[in-house]
Amino acid sequence: MTGGTGPGARIDYVELPTLTAHELTRAFYAKAFGWEFTDYGPDYSATAGGTVDVGLNGTPEDSISAPLPIVRVTDLEAAQDAVLKAGGVIARPIFAFPGGRRFHFIDPSGSELAAWQSAEE
Repeated sequence: MTGGTGPGARIDYVELPTLTAHELTRAFYAKAFGWEFTDYGPDYSATAGGTVDVGLNGTPEDSISAPLPIVRVTDLEAAQDAVLKAGGVIARPIFAFPGGRRFHFIDPSGSELAAWQSAEE
């Protein structure tokens, strides 16, 4: 279950930067853990169907330098409003991507996270 901003909202995706070795990183996780990836262009691959899925982002203009935890919500605008009201800072406003929309924010300790809403919701 996912929530707009309530207790159902949870991290269900972690995006890892792969700017210098996308194919090597993809091959590593496939070999080490048997993960199967779907490719979304030459620089992005993702697992699907797990409790927490993993995206490998090798796109320089979209990737950050650290792993990016992503919280799934059912109302992206309400989540962005809640983040702002709680003292978070928007690092990247709402944008669309294949499968949904998301925004990035900075929490009070300086960690960057994102919130996303599926295109199906």
